[in-house]
Amino acid sequence: MIRNNGIVITYVLIFGAVFLLLLSGLLGFILLQHRQSLQKVAWNEALEIAEAGLDYAKWRLSYAPSDFGFSGTYDYKDPEGEVIGQYLLEITTPSGCAPAVKIKSTGRVTNFSDVERRVQVKYAKPALAKYAFLTNSNVWFGADEALKGPFHSNGGIRMDGTQNSLSTSAKQTYICSEEHDCSPSQEKPGIWGVGQGQGQGFWEFPVPAIDFSSITQDLAALKADAQNFGIYLAQPIDHGYHLKFKSDGTVDVFRVKKVKQKVWGWDGQDWVFESNDIDAEDFEANYSLSGICAPIFVGNDIWVDGVVKGRATVVAASLPETQNKMRKIIINGNIDYADSNSVLGLIAQKDILIPLYSPDNLTVKAAMLAQKGHVFRYYYPNWSAEPYRTYGIRNKITTLGSIITNTLWTFTWVDGGGAAVSGYRTTEMAYDPNLTYNPPPYFPTSGEYEFLNWEEL
Repeated sequence: MIRNNGIVITYVLIFGAVFLLLLSGLLGFILLQHRQSLQKVAWNEALEIAEAGLDYAKWRLSYAPSDFGFSGTYDYKDPEGEVIGQYLLEITTPSGCAPAVKIKSTGRVTNFSDVERRVQVKYAKPALAKYAFLTNSNVWFGADEALKGPFHSNGGIRMDGTQNSLSTSAKQTYICSEEHDCSPSQEKPGIWGVGQGQGQGFWEFPVPAIDFSSITQDLAALKADAQNFGIYLAQPIDHGYHLKFKSDGTVDVFRVKKVKQKVWGWDGQDWVFESNDIDAEDFEANYSLSGICAPIFVGNDIWVDGVVKGRATVVAASLPETQNKMRKIIINGNIDYADSNSVLGLIAQKDILIPLYSPDNLTVKAAMLAQKGHVFRYYYPNWSAEPYRTYGIRNKITTLGSIITNTLWTFTWVDGGGAAVSGYRTTEMAYDPNLTYNPPPYFPTSGEYEFLNWEEL
């Protein structure tokens, strides 16, 4: 009996040990599952906390769009006011080269500090290059003019051409005069004409005006950045500089020594006697666009043409600004892009002009901004004498990008019957949708910050 009792005790101990081992394993498994469940909850909560950080950053930008000094760690509280986590905000300030503001938010839960989620968003103000055409004055699109992309005028629009996107005017009505072939002057709707846009639902007026005084760039800031980081050309010369972009990612710079004979042209307000065509020039230097983001700032008039490889913005301005020394940009010939990643911005203190001796078929790929003047081709009389007879009327101009002009714009002058009497017979203007949030360096933006993308890092 004593022997049997010892065996029973032994069995009890063995099975008890096994039971305890199984029980501890089961409890350990349950605890592990419970911890993993809590960790999974914390994993989801960390993302929610990170998103809360983004919401806070968005709120800050909406009330103080120029204040980017709120990087740091913030507590996250539950509805009862207890701190249950933190989010770390890291703000990448926008610049002339990268106009989007990047916000990275890292969320952590207090009980699982090793669990964190990182998310990043980009916000940007839309560039004015979102418009195929933007003007501060009345405008007339003739029957041989086609626009591809949105356009806006703070004045009235006579639309006789074709369009594939929305046109807007800040005017309910306006006084149409001789510049729109109204004689005598008469009141017209904000947008009118024989174009088919109204029937397609493409005419909208009145809409809020765009404040041109607020969209002009700070030329002094552009000059400073060009001096410090970019290309700066400001040595006084008689006529100006010729910038010829090359498909190898460089730009040749020439000094214009001589211009062609002066000719008469109508600038929309007065007759002017001047020349905007190069006759002789000297090579000065070749510059690489690689690694350069700051503008190419020129303190003289500029002639521009060639094939652009890279991202560049050219500025023509004389500072301090005076009325009789404002600089212009002249389109010397075709401007093209070497690839889909290339882009060119042209910012003139006054005018961007198409000269008399322009190509018969001209292509201009660029975002163009005439801050105080207009994007324009003078009315050159259709006289029998040269060079008016040969160059007064040209065939076709095609633009890709954006045209932003403060005052009267046109590439074509027509008679009362709509026939071209000076300038380009056919105009085709298209916008580049990629420029809305990825414009040329330092190109002006407008409006509120808009969401671009979200990603988890």
